[in-house]
Amino acid sequence: MIRDITIGQYYPAESIVHRLDPRVKLFGTMLFLISVFSFRGIAGFLLITVFLAAAIRISGVPFGYMVRGLRAILVLMVITAFFNLFLTSSPNVVWEWKWLRITEEGIETAVKMVLRLIYLILGTSLMTLTTTPNELTDGLEKALRPLQAVRVPVHEIAMMMAIALRFIPILIEETDKIMRAQMARGADFENGNLIQRAKAMVPLLVPLFISAFRRANDLAMAMEARCYRGGAGRTKMKPLRYAKRDYIAYLILVLYLAGVIVLRRL
Repeated sequence: MIRDITIGQYYPAESIVHRLDPRVKLFGTMLFLISVFSFRGIAGFLLITVFLAAAIRISGVPFGYMVRGLRAILVLMVITAFFNLFLTSSPNVVWEWKWLRITEEGIETAVKMVLRLIYLILGTSLMTLTTTPNELTDGLEKALRPLQAVRVPVHEIAMMMAIALRFIPILIEETDKIMRAQMARGADFENGNLIQRAKAMVPLLVPLFISAFRRANDLAMAMEARCYRGGAGRTKMKPLRYAKRDYIAYLILVLYLAGVIVLRRL
């Protein structure tokens, strides 16, 4: 389960999606998330599905590798489906037993919410899998630069988000090592009910927090040793510049969002 988390990891490949400007991918991810929570009907769902499938296909990232990330939110999807299935009130009752009731609107809402969660994970994973942490930091900082006019610490915000994303695969690897060490000492993380398995995870928390604080302290000392003092006056080794493919990607994204809006109104 721990090794199935793909958010924050980078998958090296030679594709046009990898070569796109990170600002384009940030903008595209934002538009995709808006469309996921805006679609109505089968036509909008099909458009979003085709768009996501095409983006995954040309990204060069194996679809099976991306689907692995869905296992980590399987419990969340089940809980979401359960609450929407049984707590959506409507006169169109499909099944009823005592206080439990399933309606047509409940089934529709549950399916939509599960699909939205799946597309949410796939869409955000596609961005992180095709963008290095350095590119993501530069793109986010450049995209938020207009906020500097109102004294928003854009560079620091972008740096914190990049470090947080970079720490995800590191902490996953550290958790896996601690679990293996505990299993070698007789710990059991696989058997038992949900409560028993949750209690078995408690011994992982202390060494994991100690490791996370140690890594954060090492990172802070390394940044201070290299005279890091924030973003004032800093230059870029590889400054971001738009290419022709980036403008084409922007046009495709705008047309895609326009299509979703039109289908929603129809």
